[in-house]
Amino acid sequence: MRSSVTLTVNALSYPVELGPRTSLLAAVRDAIGLTGAKEGCDDSECGACMMLLDGKPVNSCSYLALQAEGNEITTVEGLADDGELSPLQSAFLEHGGVQCGFCTPGMLISATALLQANPRPTEDDVRIALSGNLCRCTGYDGIVKAVLSVDRDVR
Repeated sequence: MRSSVTLTVNALSYPVELGPRTSLLAAVRDAIGLTGAKEGCDDSECGACMMLLDGKPVNSCSYLALQAEGNEITTVEGLADDGELSPLQSAFLEHGGVQCGFCTPGMLISATALLQANPRPTEDDVRIALSGNLCRCTGYDGIVKAVLSVDRDVR
């Protein structure tokens, strides 16, 4: 049995028909067409699917889409402003925080949540906040440097 719901993603409303077991990741990627978040492990272990739900990071592969109705969902696509990369996205490019790019959407979402909660994180704060996101390419140093480099005044 499918349900009609409206999901608010990146401040836009999307009426969708979803099955009861549809994950938020599947709804956003397949029904809405925003493919930034990635399916890595499908078990909440890698963080590639991370999205913000009312400003809090969630593993969208294990969050039911029907539960997200009435909440504000932010994907990596929603971090840019009128086509301009956010300061954090630019910092990832400048500091080598992107290599293959598969983990990047989840890293950006987790780092965004951190910086919203703690505009002046320490290196340990950054590493802890990103501990739910796995990267096989960068060694994390470029990612951590990128998060720490973002000008606190533009956050």
